[in-house]
Amino acid sequence: MSYIETIREDLKNAMRNKEAEKLTTLRGLIAGFTNELVASGQTPQSEVTDEIVLTVLKKQAKQRKDAIEQFTAGGRDDLVANEKAELAVIGAYLPATMSHDEIRVIAESKKAELGVTDKAGMGKLMGAIISELKDKADGGDVKSVVESLF
Repeated sequence: MSYIETIREDLKNAMRNKEAEKLTTLRGLIAGFTNELVASGQTPQSEVTDEIVLTVLKKQAKQRKDAIEQFTAGGRDDLVANEKAELAVIGAYLPATMSHDEIRVIAESKKAELGVTDKAGMGKLMGAIISELKDKADGGDVKSVVESLF
């Protein structure tokens, strides 16, 4: 079953079970898939690929994380709880990412391979690691691991 089929099935189940937060989040995701199709020059009726689904899921997760940060800074705990609930729903569809320790092993080997010895080569190192790991690791995690190497 593809991502979009799973999400649509979960949407139906959320309707049946009257899960309001999950329903709202899933409807927002499906609207995001349509928006992504249109933004890429396709029609809204085009097939939603797993690549598009992952792109939208990552964008939505990042938006929720940013909102949580902003609402926490503003003291809006009521809104933080809502955003965390939506992030949990979105996170259920995202593939597992690598841990800091797993990223560190790859970063150290790439650092030796590229011969990076100082902070000046940090961007080159990050680019190489991110291109190798693609969707397996979060960019923020890669950045923090690379920064800790110097």
